[in-house]
Amino acid sequence: MDLYELETFLAVAQERSFSRAAQRLRRTQPAVSQIVRKLERELGESLFDRSSREGRLTDAGTVLLEYAQRLLNMRAHAEDALRELRQFQRGRITVAANEFTVLYLLRVLDPFRRLHPMISISVHRALARRIPEELLNRSVELGVLAYAPEDPLLRSIVVYRDELAFVVHPSHPLAERHGEMSIRELGAETFIAHNVPSSYRARVIEAFRRHHTPLHMDIELPTLEAIKKFVAMKHGVALVPGLCVENELARRELVRIPVRELRMERKLRLSYVKNATLSHAARAFLKVVKSMAAQGGGFSFKAES
Repeated sequence: MDLYELETFLAVAQERSFSRAAQRLRRTQPAVSQIVRKLERELGESLFDRSSREGRLTDAGTVLLEYAQRLLNMRAHAEDALRELRQFQRGRITVAANEFTVLYLLRVLDPFRRLHPMISISVHRALARRIPEELLNRSVELGVLAYAPEDPLLRSIVVYRDELAFVVHPSHPLAERHGEMSIRELGAETFIAHNVPSSYRARVIEAFRRHHTPLHMDIELPTLEAIKKFVAMKHGVALVPGLCVENELARRELVRIPVRELRMERKLRLSYVKNATLSHAARAFLKVVKSMAAQGGGFSFKAES
């Protein structure tokens, strides 16, 4: 039993005539009769009382009529839903990000939401090291990473280039400096550090060691937001992603000073399962990401794998 057989049966039942059903379906009457007989053989039941000129349904035909209408209505609803997906009138996009990478996401989600307001968006907060696993498990469709995932099943596109920023309070003595400074001038500073291990934390520690400069990480906090606020409260200095302090710098709540030996670029990547069939929503998201690369200002769209 297939949907075309049910559609033919339904036409005969609604028209109460094999000939009128054939005209409606643009088929010959013998072809319609053959399809109905095939359906009856499959079900082991007569669906029409052949002694009636009006194509009267049998009890079995009456039962099947209700289910045939439901199934064909479901097909119509499914076709409508798929059409809405293609036209971005519905759909869902799921993205994994951490506290830092979600700041990039906000910049993309703004134009994406304006273009496709009917698509729902779900951003899952996740530890950076677990995002590849979430992608492979299909818990999320896209992930934003600050490192290149090693799994060959994942594809990564560099979408933003950020730099490490050394920031101080505007009243800090170093805030009056013009031009870049040396790492060796930071040996007496109290650093407010992120207590989550990362490759960039390791690179900073190594840079201070290499230049024989003490690194006093006397205060460790769990979030970048807390670090920024504590620097703004005059409790120390910090090294944070440039992307996360743009607003504070614009409001003069913090001051950024370039440090010659701490020029560290951080590439943000959008990752997804390489051979996956991306949803219409995800493909539309990638299109917006690609269009933003033309704006410059750190935005990029360069495939790595």
